[in-house]
Amino acid sequence: MEMSTNEETGQVLRNLQVADISVCDEAASFLQSGFWGRFKSRFDWEARAFLAEWENGETKPLLVLRRKIAFGFSLAYVPWGPELPSEIPCDRAIEELAVKLKEMLPKNTALIRFDLPWFDLPKIETSVSMPPSFIRSAVDVQVPDTVIIDLTQPIESIMKNMKPKWRYNVRLALKRGVEVYQAGINELYIFYTLLANTSGRDGILVHGFDYYKSLLESSNTETESSPKKCDARLYIAKHDGTNVAAIITLFRGNEAVYLYGASSDRKRNLMAPYALQIRAMEDAKAYGCTQYDLFGIPPNEDPSHPMVGLYRFKTGFGGKIIHRAGGWDYPYWHIVYWFFRRAEILRKKFMVFKKSQMIREHFAEREKFSKLFPEEY
Repeated sequence: MEMSTNEETGQVLRNLQVADISVCDEAASFLQSGFWGRFKSRFDWEARAFLAEWENGETKPLLVLRRKIAFGFSLAYVPWGPELPSEIPCDRAIEELAVKLKEMLPKNTALIRFDLPWFDLPKIETSVSMPPSFIRSAVDVQVPDTVIIDLTQPIESIMKNMKPKWRYNVRLALKRGVEVYQAGINELYIFYTLLANTSGRDGILVHGFDYYKSLLESSNTETESSPKKCDARLYIAKHDGTNVAAIITLFRGNEAVYLYGASSDRKRNLMAPYALQIRAMEDAKAYGCTQYDLFGIPPNEDPSHPMVGLYRFKTGFGGKIIHRAGGWDYPYWHIVYWFFRRAEILRKKFMVFKKSQMIREHFAEREKFSKLFPEEY
């Protein structure tokens, strides 16, 4: 087994060693789990697992994903890691870990990017102090900000903590006959059809069908002995035989995560997405989850933000808003890194343009069909 050991006085990382991917099955976050590593390995990522021993003697798993970028170089990526013992200083730990990983990753690794899991509750900007050797990523792979619902309380209390309009919408959906059920993988095409509509309406680029299919299949075929086995579920909302909305959630250990959502332009007055969220929360509680992560919002309610509607929708369910530190890069090949960073910035600008184009085309198409079939809109 490959091993890197450093027992120098003052260093917080005592030991780092290569490990089997199964060690990550005990990770706190699903993004650091062996399940996620095995799943991402199906889509151009290479998953590598490590065990990090810290100065207090605690050992924590670490999942590192790698993929090719350009010119024979690769990017190493740590989603929501590292997990640290509470008394370990974050800034020192992250720098020592980046240096150690450089020795243990292939020589063509141009940079390592950490999507840090540490967060603050009341502030928009986190107070994490990063070493000067780190550079704020041009693009966040995971959205740093989110809303988390406490599932240890009764569902009645969860409803009470929602904004009044949200409680009304949940009850309205059920009163008007919206039916929510857990669907099988054979009905994933319904979700994907709705997702294509959502993509055009909101300007969101989506994965291919096989990505979502593989996610559901992977959770159904997992053989983890860990109690943190992943269970990806598809929920569909129907009304009078019409598919109106769908979501994919992930249950694992004490966490439930709302990963993907989709809805039709039709029958939006029925408020089906609200009923879907309540059903998922109820099932998550029954599964044993203690929190429900709505997984991604803009940093604040800025009316000019293109996703301000998503902010309002998710925060209306109550819960606590948290702000993570976001992505931080540690370059190994500085010249290559700066070329890569520039390419990311240009791609981000292109995606903004592409998004506005998709939205314009979608609403032009919807206007055309709403005139042809007014009873459907």
